[in-house]
Amino acid sequence: MGIPLPGELGQRARDILAGRITPVPARDAATVVLLRDDPLEVYLLKRKATMAFAAGAYVFPGGSVDPRDADHAIAWAGPTPAEWAERFHVDKPMARALVCAAVRETFEESGVLLAGPDPETVVADTTGEGWEADRLALIARTLSFADFLDRRGLVLRSDLLKAWAHWITPEIETRRFDTRFFIAALPEGQRTRDVGGEADTVVWTTPADALAQAEAGEINLMPPTFHTLTEMAVFERIDRVFATDRKITTFMPSAAEVDGHIVLVVPDIDYRVPGAGA
Repeated sequence: MGIPLPGELGQRARDILAGRITPVPARDAATVVLLRDDPLEVYLLKRKATMAFAAGAYVFPGGSVDPRDADHAIAWAGPTPAEWAERFHVDKPMARALVCAAVRETFEESGVLLAGPDPETVVADTTGEGWEADRLALIARTLSFADFLDRRGLVLRSDLLKAWAHWITPEIETRRFDTRFFIAALPEGQRTRDVGGEADTVVWTTPADALAQAEAGEINLMPPTFHTLTEMAVFERIDRVFATDRKITTFMPSAAEVDGHIVLVVPDIDYRVPGAGA
């Protein structure tokens, strides 16, 4: 049982299985599952159809690590890089970079900023021309996250994040990511907005509704998103999510030949092909 891989992707999978093509390396990345209560909802972006990776799919905010995300100058509050390194089984510089990338990408793609003037507070409002200019500069990489926080006198709040999962893009893809998933709650007073960029639609939805739409073929969810939404659907409130004792497991779907057909196998999870029904 697996996801059919037709056309060029199926042929690429055959070539990789036969050793005729070497898989491209996976880039380190961070993704944040942003939640709000009453009822429990998740924030999803629909990636533009023109995007080279996951075109048209509904995804959580996230993206590749910027080398500057590991900058030691970034003001920090909450669990240390050493603690995050232990949770994700990486070294301390990478742990620092992953957490910073998670906070930076969330701001870039939703306007939500997990930072505050001190270790006990969080920014209450990130709207306005100044914030938008900084967000665009971060996206363009003309402004580093460290400089952004320093200029505004802000401290990154790593305590507002929870480590959740680890997914690696299958070797058959031409663009691959080694992605750590985080959970975060929408800070009080802040609100998401349609920030454009890589997405043409943003939505708050319950996990159950998103899954139902995917199974009806109305929206496209990649296996990591589908699986994470399935996990979120069992919770009624954010505090229950954060109270969960979470062990980080690495998932990497892989291609296989089954009865003469090339399929993508997603190990150890329940993933139903969108549009195939329950």
